[in-house]
Amino acid sequence: MTKRIIMGILACLCSLNTFSQTVITGIVRQGNGETLPGANAYLEGTYDGGTSNEKGVFRFRTTKNGTQLLRVGFMGYEPFTQKIELKGDTVRVNVKLKEAFNVLNAVTITAGTFEAGDKRQAVTISPLDMLTTAGADGDIYGALQSLPGTVTNGESGRLFVKGGDSDESQTYIDGALVFVPYNSSAPNLSTRGRFSPFMFKGTVFSTGGYSAEYGQALSSVLLLNTKDMPEGDQLDLSLLSIGAEIAGTKCWKDGALTATLDYKNLAPYMSLIKQNYEWTDAPKSGQGALSLRQKTGKNGILKLYSSFDQSDFTIQQTDLDEGADINYHLKNDNYFTDVSWSTRITKKMGMNMATYFTWNRDSILYGQTTEKEQTTGIFVKDVFSYSFTDKIMLKFGGEWQSKFFRQTAWLPGENHDNSFTSNNWSVFSEAQLYASSRFVTRIGGRAEYSAYLDNLKFSPRLSTAYKISDNTQLSAAYGWFFQEPVKDYLLYSNKLKQERADHYTLTFLSSLEKRTIRAELYYKKYRDLAKLDGEFYLPQSYNNNGYGYAKGMDFFWRDKQTIPNGDYWISYSFLDTKRNYRDYPVEAVPTFASRHNLSVVYKQWFGGLRSLLGINAQYASPRVYNNPNSPVFNGEKMPPYRTVDISWSFLYRQNIIIYGAVTNVPGFKNEYGRRYSDTPGTDGTYSSAAILPGSSRFVVLACFITLSRKGDANQLDKIE
Repeated sequence: MTKRIIMGILACLCSLNTFSQTVITGIVRQGNGETLPGANAYLEGTYDGGTSNEKGVFRFRTTKNGTQLLRVGFMGYEPFTQKIELKGDTVRVNVKLKEAFNVLNAVTITAGTFEAGDKRQAVTISPLDMLTTAGADGDIYGALQSLPGTVTNGESGRLFVKGGDSDESQTYIDGALVFVPYNSSAPNLSTRGRFSPFMFKGTVFSTGGYSAEYGQALSSVLLLNTKDMPEGDQLDLSLLSIGAEIAGTKCWKDGALTATLDYKNLAPYMSLIKQNYEWTDAPKSGQGALSLRQKTGKNGILKLYSSFDQSDFTIQQTDLDEGADINYHLKNDNYFTDVSWSTRITKKMGMNMATYFTWNRDSILYGQTTEKEQTTGIFVKDVFSYSFTDKIMLKFGGEWQSKFFRQTAWLPGENHDNSFTSNNWSVFSEAQLYASSRFVTRIGGRAEYSAYLDNLKFSPRLSTAYKISDNTQLSAAYGWFFQEPVKDYLLYSNKLKQERADHYTLTFLSSLEKRTIRAELYYKKYRDLAKLDGEFYLPQSYNNNGYGYAKGMDFFWRDKQTIPNGDYWISYSFLDTKRNYRDYPVEAVPTFASRHNLSVVYKQWFGGLRSLLGINAQYASPRVYNNPNSPVFNGEKMPPYRTVDISWSFLYRQNIIIYGAVTNVPGFKNEYGRRYSDTPGTDGTYSSAAILPGSSRFVVLACFITLSRKGDANQLDKIE
């Protein structure tokens, strides 16, 4: 009897316990409304919980009652919490998880920007891409001309970006402004960048709307970041058909030193390959450089790069007024030192200091005229960055740049000696604000004071980006940009103002499965451009009455997925631009602008042959030039620019690379307009001559050898 009573009581208790259980169920969804399987739901402080199924539904029972806290979590999302009342019935909850913020996966601003070396979505090219593009001839600026927004000027070799003159593009190394980024050259002969491409680990090419950190650039900035610590001791030997280079690296625990010697002489090459001009003394150059890397503390690194190079050549040019060939001799001496230091001051604050010094001199002898030009530049900048939270970051700093330029000329019966010193002080501040991982805004400003012009300018900058999906985003940028007029004008007048350009940029970017598509619309309004209305040497002849505009569309498509071991990209630019500046009598299309620009780059790796093939085909529609015999200013058109360049890299051994390249393989007859005499002949006509490239083709053969302890290091990053 007693046993039956006890069993009955236990049964009643079990029945009561079952009756008092609460069922908790719900559906877990993402921000876009899609269900999320695998999410964990549980009552805080208990072991009661469950996991959402493939439909996002979770369901579990609990014996708890009263007010409890329900938590739902999933990796990569912010946790969800909600108080619920447990009364022994069924509780239904709708759960919506927000994506957790992670700056590494957050949207990045890509308006007007190409990055190489960063692993974020803004990447469209890599550092190796910058150097393995056929036709670049080992020149960074040459490689950039396969990207949209640029216009190839074969008689210059410099960067012309989105309707901007080459003087409107600036180069920075580790945050420091480079005053003389190109080698010296004769008029109407293409030049190259001064820096060896293997120095750099990453590149950011901003064609508009760039950060408030950078000024004195109306059109674009090229940001080059040097390599950090090398992996170990090694010796690099580069044997080329035009010269040789040797570089040795010695490492220690927290630092490394690299010494480089380089010599080039084009005389043997030019004796074999037909040239379009007569060279009395073929170009030759020598360079010595030192690169120091030293770690400081736990997270700092000090970098120093110093170089001295000397070059000279003599070329025959026709004096169209005299009707005779005259030797043009140029000797260039250049020295620069770049020092940068990056470190963390606190967990939230970082600092980057950059200092650059350069001294450059050109000595020119042309007929009976002797000319010397000297540039001395000093640049100092200090930048601080502070992270209030992962979503709020502030960057601020200041810089000082001083440039001295002197031009001295000796002519029969007269001498000229003119110089100026320009000092500029700038401060800037910029905040980057993430509303979420999908939306970011960068707002800032920059104040610049030119002591030489006694002119203060303020530049607002604003850019934003929104991630439409995991692989697609929109970016927009707006800002004012200022720059001093060209040095030839500053020599004779300090009454000018800084020139101004307003940028408007909208960029679409999508990247999925090694395929990237990028489209950009832009508009630039030029104001206060320097003009020459009168005689060249008179101060009163210079003013800021110039103006202009540039608008267009850039398109970029890259595919590394479709063709096995293949990679190609297509870039196209449409440009509509006019300006009235310098000595232009009316508003006109500038001579450096091409309306349509197309580049197709293809690379194929042949594993069995251990070889990389590179092909680069380029087309630019005809540019304009001025014929003084015509009443229409800039009314003549030169032929379209065409070239097909091919390169081949053969990995003979792991540490030995054999390389060959040919530009303009079909031998297209490119011509860059005509140059004219200063005075008309007896018939009233100005005589002229075609402006041709130095040669129809350029051929280079090279062998790169690397000696290291492991024996597996090579110089793939130094291939053209």
